[in-house]
Amino acid sequence: MLPLRMSHILMLMFSLCDADVTCPADQFILNPPEVIAEYGQEVVVNCTSTDDDFDEIYWRDGTRQSEKNTDGSSISWTLHLSDWNIKPKCIIKLNESFECSKDLGMTIFKNPDTVVLYPIKHVKTTVEGTQYELQCDVIDVAPVQNLTLTWYRDNQAIKTESFTNTSTTPVSESSILTVSVNREDNKAQFRYAPELNSNTSNVFYVGVGDSVALSCGAEGNPAPQFHWTRDGVNMTELTGNLNVTHVNTTATYTCTATNDLGRITRHISVHVIKDVMAAPAVATPTPRPTPEARKVCPPTLTPAEVVVRFGDPASVNCSTSATDVLGMGWEAPIGGTGFVDPPTVTWTVERLQDWSINPKCYITLKNNHQCDAMPTITLYKTPDIVSVSALARGPMVEGIEHLLQCDIINVAPVQKLTVTWYRGHENVSTQRFNDTLVTPGNVSSTLRVTPEREHNGALYRCKTELHLGPKGPEPMPTKSSEPYTAVVHYKPMMQDCPTHYTGEEHKFRMDMLPCKADGNPPPTVHWYYEGKLINASEPLTKGQSGKYTAEVFNSLSMSNNSIDITIEYSPSFACDDHYEVEEKGKVGVECEPEGKPPPVIAWFKDGIEISPRHWRQQDSGKYVLKATNKHGTANHTLHLEVLFAPEFKEGNNSKEVTPGENVTMDCSADGNPEPEVLWSYNGAVNVRETAGRRQRSIIVTGATSTNAGVYVCVATNKVGRVSRSVTLTMTELRGRGLLSVIWWLLILIFIIIFLVLVVILSRCWRKHGQYSFIPNNAMEGSDIPLTTKSDGTKI
Repeated sequence: MLPLRMSHILMLMFSLCDADVTCPADQFILNPPEVIAEYGQEVVVNCTSTDDDFDEIYWRDGTRQSEKNTDGSSISWTLHLSDWNIKPKCIIKLNESFECSKDLGMTIFKNPDTVVLYPIKHVKTTVEGTQYELQCDVIDVAPVQNLTLTWYRDNQAIKTESFTNTSTTPVSESSILTVSVNREDNKAQFRYAPELNSNTSNVFYVGVGDSVALSCGAEGNPAPQFHWTRDGVNMTELTGNLNVTHVNTTATYTCTATNDLGRITRHISVHVIKDVMAAPAVATPTPRPTPEARKVCPPTLTPAEVVVRFGDPASVNCSTSATDVLGMGWEAPIGGTGFVDPPTVTWTVERLQDWSINPKCYITLKNNHQCDAMPTITLYKTPDIVSVSALARGPMVEGIEHLLQCDIINVAPVQKLTVTWYRGHENVSTQRFNDTLVTPGNVSSTLRVTPEREHNGALYRCKTELHLGPKGPEPMPTKSSEPYTAVVHYKPMMQDCPTHYTGEEHKFRMDMLPCKADGNPPPTVHWYYEGKLINASEPLTKGQSGKYTAEVFNSLSMSNNSIDITIEYSPSFACDDHYEVEEKGKVGVECEPEGKPPPVIAWFKDGIEISPRHWRQQDSGKYVLKATNKHGTANHTLHLEVLFAPEFKEGNNSKEVTPGENVTMDCSADGNPEPEVLWSYNGAVNVRETAGRRQRSIIVTGATSTNAGVYVCVATNKVGRVSRSVTLTMTELRGRGLLSVIWWLLILIFIIIFLVLVVILSRCWRKHGQYSFIPNNAMEGSDIPLTTKSDGTKI
């Protein structure tokens, strides 16, 4: 047991360790605790630590980082809200190995660019019991999951809708309200902008001093307020009707009708005709000229057709070649000229903004007949907004029809509009409209899409074109929507997956296959081998060749795909160090290397490559086997023993013996392994056999007739068995004496030859030596030496 003091020290150490790695929940004070700001703004955030025991404090957002404060306990940072996915966090580094952090809550919003409310189908009046659809488009707002759209009838909320789109970037959303009108709704405010009654005339001709009653002809709900001007000068009349008395000059009266939904203006021209007898007391429309008058005074308009963009200037020249013209002029709410002298008069408007304008050039003949001509005027306006959205929330699903809607806001004239749908650069649909409304309106085009997997990520867009005819601008007015990216969910499948594949051991993994799992949502792939789930990122070994099955699945479906995998590997030996082969056998032993592809084997002996066809006795020895394939090389050393059957040094033979004679018969054999030699014979008391394995002898002592017969020697080893025989026969004694005589004669001859040789050698020896000859007359005491002759003898 530890001493008490040591236990306290250990507890203190553990406490200190815990203190180093603990992040107190209240250590961070973020100011503000959450940022809610508009996109593009700058905000300053501050982070303060309640504990001063740390190394440094700083802010970080992805790869961006503030300066680090190592002295104080707080840090401030300016955030530029130009990134929709900004995620700042305050970080306190406690020591070299541990730090704490706290995320700052961020909500970046953007108010809608436009909120547009319009009927899906334009109607002028509502009928009890009929359903109508109103659509509210909220353009470019974020974050849409925080958006709430409320519909009101009068001041009563009748529908509230929220949105589940989790996108943090700006998107456009739509809401549709279906209204069933009944009699109780008579008190409700179904509001619409003022509209002009097209049956009201815009041009009046009166005599000097006559009176005329003018009507604005405007309707609206709520009832519009009226305002009149005469040649731009305000008048006090506040109703829709204006009575003008004692008219003496030509003038243009303008009526403006206004309610809280819009305003509309009507221009009425009052022309004073001088010297016209019996002028009517009440204003009457311009008389139509007779056919004869038309032939006499046809006015010519240049140009006869005008295409003008809303707000742009316009002008048309009117001329005549007739000579009996009293006067001419233009009747128009804007740009009217009054009664002028011939032969030309021009209608000019600096900013054409009247959708119902129909200027008329008239000619009054001296016979009080009139003729007129009206130019064809097309006033157009390109859309304010062209946008594409899906009518159903959520992604498209392969094979299921979906609807895309192109909303065109505030365009005129609708009957000249063509909407073309594109998928990428491919034209997939074209729609034209037959609505005769000439004022700006909202229209929609619907595209039915049955998506395929190839359409995932496709960009759909709609393009509007105003076909305004040959007099229209070049190029024709067009406007395209922002692309709508189609998200198509489709069933998973394996692509580019071979039926067979070969990999190398310890290097190949299943996730290295060229197979691609295609599907949306992105599918999950599980690989199975022999029915068991495997880790596709682990290398395979040589024992794992076989059939593998991929299970590919997502939320829509699941599919299987099988592939045969062959794992190749470098050569290896699992052999013994010693082998035995038989002589004349083919080259090759049981030592076969493993490897895929099958390796090529080479034999080496004493460092030299050999290629024998059959084994020989002398081929025993030490060998090196070398196995090679494309993945590597392996060597193995072994000792080879060449085995061969026994072989006798002698063949079969016979022996003759005389009774009483001693006889020895030997038998030996070579072989590998060493053979065992055995004699086979009829035993007798005078016969004995010497011990030995490779060599055995039979000794017969004092041979008798019972010893005659065949003696068989047998040599055996694991390779084979051979035998040889010795036949022993007995001879008569006479035959034995003759043989003895012969032997004695031979010995005698040998002795005689030996004696002759001795005598000859002795004589030759005596002839050699030195001799001293002394003559008789020689002096006493002197010797006469012999001299050697030239033949080498001494005399």
